[in-house]
Amino acid sequence: MQNPIDLIASLGVVPVIAIERAADAVPLADALLEGGLPVAEITFRTEAAADVLSAMRDARPELCIGAGTILDTANLQRAIDSGARFGLAPGFDPQIVDAAKAAALPFCPGVMTPSDLTLATARGVRLAKFFPAGVAGGPKALSGIAAPFAHLGIRFIPTGGVTEATIGEWLAIRQVVAVGGTWIAKTEDIREGRFRDIARNAADAVKVAKAALETRA
Repeated sequence: MQNPIDLIASLGVVPVIAIERAADAVPLADALLEGGLPVAEITFRTEAAADVLSAMRDARPELCIGAGTILDTANLQRAIDSGARFGLAPGFDPQIVDAAKAAALPFCPGVMTPSDLTLATARGVRLAKFFPAGVAGGPKALSGIAAPFAHLGIRFIPTGGVTEATIGEWLAIRQVVAVGGTWIAKTEDIREGRFRDIARNAADAVKVAKAALETRA
């Protein structure tokens, strides 16, 4: 089974999803797979998150599922028990980082400032979520913040304010593994059953990210 971070890096984009009903888990998984995007970050912003992960794990094992918005070790464990193969958080909590490491779960804590990065790298973090990427200043800000840490091999997944139109700008930064895309499968689109639109969004995002990665190579 492919390492989830390697898979994400090969795609250049990961959908960031807040889903309200476990009943929508399989149709959502099918839409992402149809769009050629075999990965999903299910955020723990809803009560359904753990059940959604379990449903996807059982019904669509070919989809690489991860958990987002992990704010405490209890939800980290729920995510692991539900089949999450990677995890992300909006901020840096050393307890969660340590617990994820102990569980051998690839984990990406959030950072926004050089101080955040200093604390995270001291804990052994080498993959961080730059969040909220748009508010934090965009690609130019990330390039400046990341520069003093480049010798450590730190890499990033910018999320929050990223759009399909800016994928290329983010992926032009070599330390960026992939972008997090909240526009691909919006909560309201899932709620309204617009899975065909989600499949199309996924396909478009994959196409743009692929072109950007090829340009970078």
